[in-house]
This record gives sequence, C-alpha cells and structure tokens, in this order.
Amino acid sequence: MKALDTTAEGPMPAPAGQDPISVVELRRYRLHPGSREKLIELFDREFVETQEEAGMHVIGQFRDLDAPDSFVWLRGFANMTSRETALRAFYSGSIWAQHRDAANGTMVNSDNVLLLRPLSPENACRMTAVRRPPRDAKGSRPGLVVATVAHLAPRTDGAFAEFFIRDLSPILIRAGATVLGTFVAERSQNTFPRLPVREGETVFVWFLLFRDEVAYDAHLDALSETREWTERILPEMDSRVWRPNEISRLTPTARSLIHAEGLSSLAIKMPS
Repeated sequence: MKALDTTAEGPMPAPAGQDPISVVELRRYRLHPGSREKLIELFDREFVETQEEAGMHVIGQFRDLDAPDSFVWLRGFANMTSRETALRAFYSGSIWAQHRDAANGTMVNSDNVLLLRPLSPENACRMTAVRRPPRDAKGSRPGLVVATVAHLAPRTDGAFAEFFIRDLSPILIRAGATVLGTFVAERSQNTFPRLPVREGETVFVWFLLFRDEVAYDAHLDALSETREWTERILPEMDSRVWRPNEISRLTPTARSLIHAEGLSSLAIKMPS
C-alpha cells in the first residue's frame, strides 16, 4: 500500500459557495448541571448562520449520551488563515456580544478543543444536507455518531492511519458502521489564542454513523463475535495507543448537518 502523506491538507466537501474545509475543530464544552438544553436552543437559533456568514462552517452539533452536562460540536475552516479571520469577525461582532454572557453562563469550561485536519478528501466528514431546519427547530435529528479519539506517540499518526485504512476500517464497515470521517492533529500554531486548543497532542480521530443506539449495539455485538477483531485488531490497536481511546456517543441536535437521514448514501471509499 502506498504510504500516506499526513502532512498534506485534504479538503473536505463544503456547500456550494464555500471553500473546501481543510481544518476542523472538535469542541467539547463542560456545562453547568441542567444547562445543556438552554445552550443548544441558543446555539442553534443564534450561532449557526451568523458563524457561517463570518466565513466558517458549522458541521455538526451533538448531545453526548454518556455526559449529560456536555455539548459537542464540529466547526470547519478553509485553512488556518481564514480560521483566524473568521473567528476575529464573529467574536468581535454584535451577535456574540449580545449573547456572550448567556452562552458563557452555561459553561464550566470550553477549552477541550482538538484542532484537526482531514486525512484525505475521501476520508473527510460527509455532510448529509445543505439545507438546515429552521432556526426554531427543536429536539434532535435521527442517528448516532460515535467519535473515537486515539492518543498516540509523537509522529506515529501516519502509521496509525495506515493501520486504520488497511485493517480497522474494513472490519468496522463489515460490522455495520458507516465511516463519516478520519482526522489527524493539525500541527500549525493556534492563530486565534483567545480560544485555546489542546496543542502538542498526536491523535487519530474517526467518526462512525449509525441509525440509532440499537444499530450501534448490534455493531458492537458483531465485533465481539469476530475472532479477527478480538484476537488481532484489538491487541494491535492497544499496542499503538498511549491510553484508552476516548469514545463518545453523540446524538445530533435539531439543526445538525450530520445525522442519519439518507444514511445509505454516506459510505466513503477507503484508499487501497
């Protein structure tokens, strides 16, 4: 197999009129107990179109099923330069000034942020819709997104990417998963230090999509019954990571562009 070049930026698809996305933030906010729905309502109503008008793209917003006081979302940019420009525009603008105190009032901290880039164009997150429900939409969209963060030794993300494509992804797909996207750390300096990110980490991140929790449980059962998974894949993955993987079960908010509608059309082809 041809060696992967994890130093080259691979743009992910973007809606018409926007530049391809080559930088993604995976943002996890720890919230005060009972405040998640307040933040989601505010975020989906006020912070989606206004961020995109500033030059960024809100890819997906989620509730974490296993952390009721956590809000997770993905934000994309064309590159690091446009990231700085867009963030400065939004966070110095009138909408953020108007709603900043209400948003920050729900949060214990907002610094758990990984700055990522797609492994390649074919392995970037697939967005399932260009149009969102209206700003007053409530509830959730169908689907379960499972995000996995693998923590690796420095400069081993390229080797792990080869392992993922060659061995890990095929068995996940055979067990019923849809691979939405694969990412490595963006090593560029944070160009907007007003918003801290987790710098200096070597990670490999992947997102899987399922129709619901039942489908995910069936996926786990299928893996546990597969000797290749239990006897070869799991031990090799454990030997490559520094600590247990971070796994999050996420459900899309009412205005998330990542969801399970049209799931069959989302499967991506892994490089051979």
